[in-house]
Amino acid sequence: MNRDNPPLLEASNIDISFNGRQVLDQVSLRVHRGDIVTLIGPNGAGKSTLVRIALGLLKPDRGHVRLATGVRIGYMPQRLNIDGVLPLTVRRFLTLAQRCPEAELYTALEEVGCRHLLDSPMQSLSGGETQRVLLARAILRKPDLLILDEPVQGVDVNGQEDLYRLISQIRARHGCGILMISHDLHLVMSATDEVVCINRHVCCSGSPDTVRVDPSYVALFGRAPLLTPYSHHHDHAHDAHGNIILGPVDKQGANPAGEHSCGGGCNHG
Repeated sequence: MNRDNPPLLEASNIDISFNGRQVLDQVSLRVHRGDIVTLIGPNGAGKSTLVRIALGLLKPDRGHVRLATGVRIGYMPQRLNIDGVLPLTVRRFLTLAQRCPEAELYTALEEVGCRHLLDSPMQSLSGGETQRVLLARAILRKPDLLILDEPVQGVDVNGQEDLYRLISQIRARHGCGILMISHDLHLVMSATDEVVCINRHVCCSGSPDTVRVDPSYVALFGRAPLLTPYSHHHDHAHDAHGNIILGPVDKQGANPAGEHSCGGGCNHG
């Protein structure tokens, strides 16, 4: 992380109201290249509204958003609704917005552990597979900035930590900045550099260790558990469904030595 360079994204003093109700009040944040910044807050706090403003989909009543010159943004939405009778394969879904060479499709899907799904119907995917395909679509843009709205939506606890680990690997591999929204406070705070807690205004912000003991955070969520997940040594990883893969750990799981942090979610006999 190099905070000496201009941020990829800077939102300053954002205000917006809907039908006379203030949704955001003087909210500011920055995302630099190499940062993982996570927005947390209760339902209705304005997190998704702030992201839509950052993407240029909404105009604030006051305040402004600045993007670095030439910045490319990859966006992963919170959910995907596809008509059950629409014949849409993963290949077609990934190329709806832009044409991509076959090799790039394979590379993006391999990076998220889903290369084998290229010709599968989107409707047949599990929650974890769907989120990984959405992530692949975002990185196909070769983004400088990734904006991820609830990236582990619909993923069971065994798969959530693997997805957060994958997001960290993408940050390291591509050198991009990442802005995430999440409700999974324990796991996501363990996988982020900076946390911004909002409830229409910024309640607190800073490193995860700072935020978890901040009185404003504690008032909203209670005292957070320690940020180091339960770690142990084993010889498996989890697939995109969260199921256990026996044998050597691959790119979807932990490091090759078999050190894997499961947050206590593994079922070991």
